[in-house]
Amino acid sequence: MMSTQYALLGLLAKEPNYGYELKKLYDDLFGGDKPILPGQLYSILGRLARDAAIAKTEDTGLSGGPERTRYVVTATGHERLLAWLDEPEPPAPTLQATLYMKVVLATMLHGDAAPFLRAQKSAHLARMRELVARRREAALAERILLDNAIFHIEADIRWMDMTASRLTHLKEELWNTTSSSKPEA
Repeated sequence: MMSTQYALLGLLAKEPNYGYELKKLYDDLFGGDKPILPGQLYSILGRLARDAAIAKTEDTGLSGGPERTRYVVTATGHERLLAWLDEPEPPAPTLQATLYMKVVLATMLHGDAAPFLRAQKSAHLARMRELVARRREAALAERILLDNAIFHIEADIRWMDMTASRLTHLKEELWNTTSSSKPEA
């Protein structure tokens, strides 16, 4: 959510615009497989206006149509955007938290996480094939976004392969950990 507000600030820093035009630009550049919902867009624009990061101006119907709200970035908003752009994104230390949790629980409950890992790898490979096919026809900006997703999937697959090779040792370690915490009979 936080990056969405900065994406909108960035689009407005380039040029003032209307809500529906911002939605189209956002979806084209950043939406990927999940376009921004109109309610989400206007909620974020409302918060940005409340925080003085953007200002609203009303068109007076010069085009012959109804009045429309146009949004412009303020000096405060521009400063916030530049500060955000200058701040490096921290690497997420728990990228595999859910996959890891499923491996551990599958090992504990079923004695083997290999079936889970095979199914997960198959799903990842199917998604990667979709993205690679889509990348062939994509414009450069979308190809860069697709590359990011593909590289993350490749990293997940490498992690799954490495984990699959360690399942025997993981099972032993988990058995020792869980059996030592059980009260003796």
